[in-house]
Amino acid sequence: MVTIYAEPPQSATSTPKKTPKRLREGLLHLLQSVYPDHDTQELLERVLTAFWPDGGAPRPRGRPPGNTLWTEKDSYVITYGNSLINGEHKPLDLLYDFLDTRLRDVATGVHILPYFPYTSDDGFAITDYYAVDSMLGAWEDVGRIAGQFRLMSDMVINHCSSQSVMFNEYRLGHSPYDKFFFEASPEDDLSMVVRPRAHPLLREVDTAMGPKHVWCTFSHDQVDFDFSNPEVLLEFLRILRFHINGGVRTLRLDAVAFLWKEIGSPSIHLRQTHEIVRLMRLLADYCTDPLVLITETNVPNAENLSYFGNRNEAHMVYNFSLPPLLLHALLHGTSQHLNAWQMSMPPAQLGCTYFNFTASHDGIGMRPAEGLLSEEDIDSVIATAKRFGGLASMRTMPDGSTRTYEINIALFDALKGTVEGEDEWNIERFLCSQTIALGLEGIPGIYIHSLLGTGNDYEGVEKSGHNRAINRRRWHYPDLIAELDDPNSRHTRVFQSMATLMKLRSKQGAFHPNATQFTLQLGDQLFGFWRQSLDRSQSIFAIHNLTAEEVSVPVMALNLIGGETWTDLISGEDIGAMGGNILFAPYQCRWITN
Repeated sequence: MVTIYAEPPQSATSTPKKTPKRLREGLLHLLQSVYPDHDTQELLERVLTAFWPDGGAPRPRGRPPGNTLWTEKDSYVITYGNSLINGEHKPLDLLYDFLDTRLRDVATGVHILPYFPYTSDDGFAITDYYAVDSMLGAWEDVGRIAGQFRLMSDMVINHCSSQSVMFNEYRLGHSPYDKFFFEASPEDDLSMVVRPRAHPLLREVDTAMGPKHVWCTFSHDQVDFDFSNPEVLLEFLRILRFHINGGVRTLRLDAVAFLWKEIGSPSIHLRQTHEIVRLMRLLADYCTDPLVLITETNVPNAENLSYFGNRNEAHMVYNFSLPPLLLHALLHGTSQHLNAWQMSMPPAQLGCTYFNFTASHDGIGMRPAEGLLSEEDIDSVIATAKRFGGLASMRTMPDGSTRTYEINIALFDALKGTVEGEDEWNIERFLCSQTIALGLEGIPGIYIHSLLGTGNDYEGVEKSGHNRAINRRRWHYPDLIAELDDPNSRHTRVFQSMATLMKLRSKQGAFHPNATQFTLQLGDQLFGFWRQSLDRSQSIFAIHNLTAEEVSVPVMALNLIGGETWTDLISGEDIGAMGGNILFAPYQCRWITN
């Protein structure tokens, strides 16, 4: 059972009982580094009471890095709270019904994208971190889902809505919110700031103290917090505790890379940002409830991996380079760049793992492909996606030019053909992309519209005026059920195939998120990797045909252990009965295991 607060917790006054010495020392060290000009001893006590209010007790010892927070059974479904609607029931009730009736034995977790009151960006401009959007349901509805599935929730930590109570209090000059938001001057040197969008960075607002220019990384309705003020950190620790008590067990730190700002710097990935993530990881390690932190940093690969820290930052990082590389591989029919990237990826350290996804509510980010694909290859992927109905979101470069930041398209439609044009292999090609993600080292996160084979939603784009709406369809629930009950529906074929693969994956020890992985060299037409269970009792050769041609692989090329029977888990075929070669139909995938 989970405890649901009816209202935000009040400020606690008593420190936790029996605070472990190592916890206190670790927190104090981080606070001294981040806030050297403050009374860090006093700040330490306030951090403890914010996270453990009313004298709650942390674990006597920190949870050591290990692989016990997840197993091969784990996968997440990513969805909005209102991806399913019928005009009669609360969307969270419909989501629970769908999860309960269709996915109970398929997925173990669900990431409900921001379900709080908001003003824009489909939930990422939050007005109240302690409330559930009444159009979706209530905390009881969130708690019911959290009681059956591991709940991932968003901590939109970089910014909030310009119409939130906090920002209104800032404009009125009321303490402590008068110092909650980052201010700058148009005269400041902001040329080094890394921008994910094309709008002006600063927004002028009227306040009780006169006109101010506030920092807006993502939109002028999303105003950035000023974490150099420790009161902001304390407020987010109270929010974090509130969410834990509401059933959240996986916390997504949204846009965390931009958290700390300094004039004259890129204001991304700064030292203080990493140290605040470390502070939250330390609190999570001493939290009685098994809390997992995942960072959302849509940036080039090396920068993304830095959020593992030294096993002391995020438990999971989004595998952001996978979607653009996978899309390139299937559009061009070659594993060349996918292979090169996969061979360079380090195994996740003990206590860490990757979060593998192929599509999301945001689209397919192209920044994570920088340095992995040439400019020509990137342009080819963008151009092909546009031919298949896709759109593009832009960002501003330091020289003032604009560049594609992400492709906005439903992945199902992005794979309706190749660079040569559309063909008849849409479903097979799409399922190939999903099978690859399910087999890779890490935990899979499947966007609901990938699970359902949903196509581009042009009506949503027209209504909202935003490109990202193309992959955020709101299904009329009765229509969806009718589609899934129709054996001839493409949505049925995709959903049933995905459910079968996910259930199959969950039973294989070799697919544990931390199981050994090696990349196979099988030629450009195939992408393959070898996984071995932690106890070395099971091996799986996961091999995928990236082309519309039939391909064969000599059995000897896989070095299958002699004296054992090798079977393709997906087709059920006996590999030994195939003779000297293993055949792959167009876009066929095989999980060959002993």
